[in-house]
Amino acid sequence: MSVFWRNVKRGQNLMMDDTAGLEEVIGGYRENKSGISAYARTMGYEPERSRKGFDSVEDAKAFVESFNPWDLFGPPDADVEAEVRPMAE
Repeated sequence: MSVFWRNVKRGQNLMMDDTAGLEEVIGGYRENKSGISAYARTMGYEPERSRKGFDSVEDAKAFVESFNPWDLFGPPDADVEAEVRPMAE
């Protein structure tokens, strides 16, 4: 299992894949006209996992990673890869 950031239109998604190569979006951020917004995936209703108005991309990514959203799907000892992967085709 690996956890990584992938470029998408207007931002990046935090992704997780398994040994079979299946990928799951577990968070992300978007750059909009009104600023940067970010979210971390959850199984229920937790509005504190979504926020708008970040000053930088780094702040938004740190916000998402602080929730460890990969814990919902796999082992809690996962590390986020340092290198951002390109857009999927």
